[in-house]
Amino acid sequence: MLGLMMDQPLLISSLLTHAARYHADTEIVSRTIEGGIHRCTYKDVELRSKKLAQGLARLGVGMSDRVASLAWNGYRHLELYYAASGSGAVMHTVNPRLFPDQIVYIVNHAEDRVLFVDLTFVPLVEKIAPLCKSLKAIVVMTDRAHMPPSLATTVPEALCYEELIAAENGDYAWPSFDEKTASSLCYTSGTTGNPKGVLYSHRSTIIHSYAIVSPDVFNLSSRDCLLPVVPMFHVNAWGLPYAAPLVGLKIVFPGAQLDGASLYELYEKEGVTATAGVPTVWLGLLTHMKQNNLRFSTLNRAVVGGSAAPPAMIRMFDEEFGVRCQHAWGMTEMSPLGTFCTLKGKHLSLPAGEQFEILTSQGRPLYGVEMKIVDGNGDELPRDGKAFGDLLVRGPWITKGYFKGEGGDVLRDGWFPTGDVATIDPDGYMRITDRSKDVIKSGGEWISSIDLENAAMAHPAVAEAAVIGVAHPKWDERPLLVAVKKPGQDISREELIKFYEGRVAKWWIPDDVVFVESLPHTATGKLLKIKLREQFKDHRLPSA
Repeated sequence: MLGLMMDQPLLISSLLTHAARYHADTEIVSRTIEGGIHRCTYKDVELRSKKLAQGLARLGVGMSDRVASLAWNGYRHLELYYAASGSGAVMHTVNPRLFPDQIVYIVNHAEDRVLFVDLTFVPLVEKIAPLCKSLKAIVVMTDRAHMPPSLATTVPEALCYEELIAAENGDYAWPSFDEKTASSLCYTSGTTGNPKGVLYSHRSTIIHSYAIVSPDVFNLSSRDCLLPVVPMFHVNAWGLPYAAPLVGLKIVFPGAQLDGASLYELYEKEGVTATAGVPTVWLGLLTHMKQNNLRFSTLNRAVVGGSAAPPAMIRMFDEEFGVRCQHAWGMTEMSPLGTFCTLKGKHLSLPAGEQFEILTSQGRPLYGVEMKIVDGNGDELPRDGKAFGDLLVRGPWITKGYFKGEGGDVLRDGWFPTGDVATIDPDGYMRITDRSKDVIKSGGEWISSIDLENAAMAHPAVAEAAVIGVAHPKWDERPLLVAVKKPGQDISREELIKFYEGRVAKWWIPDDVVFVESLPHTATGKLLKIKLREQFKDHRLPSA
């Protein structure tokens, strides 16, 4: 027997329709690439998205065709999100921080039909456009007054975004189709070989959106003002461009200016209450605030993802600035959220130190995500907070394979292997101890590089730290700490090694320390340890 409920598909266009109808005058604020602040509303965004959908059809974009973007967070990018997916095409956000040859590979592999590009990335597009064979049109996301003159000779067929929209009337009805239809495409470079595409559906996106606005996750409502620092080309800004209209909140887009001063100005002028980004961004923001003796007047929570926030950063947010800093964890393959860190009711009576220890974990699974840890034989390990093994996940917004079958069958008995090594405690709190490729194997035992990095960054003179394993004749591998000093601070190798005493097991303490001016990062802001391992492959440890 089936239920007697209406069979209405879960479609991304319905999010914008809802916001335009019930939150019509709620603001969308953008710092533009051209300069200045742009303001519009959900009602404006819906009309312009419908015009853009008409424009896409005029360009020959049909059902399931891929529409690419090389763009920052802004109102035009938001319009494109809904115009592409809402019309039945596939929104493909391309990470402009990748190497040009990777971008060419991705655009060609996705067979993108149209590429939308912000002014910042026009020089990049001028170089790669001749190599992107599937492109039928390139649209510059600006008005006629700001169209780059160079395009007239390098990419003569380039179109102007505002002119494309102005040519349409907006008399457009969002089509209805199967909710399992592909909606958006993101490529991950976190795999071996070429980047691989993760293809989301309308159904998975809507379910994910419902999950992340809940009180135990982002805790978003129409009373909030959200500034997503995480770019819209990083797993769809963690799903926030979909979650925002679901609850009808005010959005503030920072554009290309992600420095501490620019972000702080927006937080204060726009009354931002919630924000989300990677640790490197928060490091710049907190440094700016401490140097200028600044405080927040409205911001009360900051979500950190991409890589783990050092405990010292979480403590600084809370104790010095009155902001709750919370871990979110996930992957491109997970849409991306899998866990979020909030305390349970029974934890509220615990001493502050014990609460803080919980809050340094990656949190517990959202409804819709199952996870387990397994040993090398695939046998499940106990959820005791001590045993650690390979982390596997499954759920309705987790990939079952890569676009065009790249990488073959990626699942293990229906579970997706994350590549992370983790512990899970009896309450479900998960703690990443390492990436499987980064864990240090010393004398047959595993050492967590993440724990060692967090311990180093607790020192007031250390701005950033990375720990890698280097060859040792007796122990196979031993930890090497590569650290960046804070401006004006000084610390010796011996002092930093001694700082570890009492903080980690004695046999975990790094054998050596190297100070550098900066650390390499991936296009998504994560530490690029493969480059560090190559750089220090011949490093001779004092203990060797």
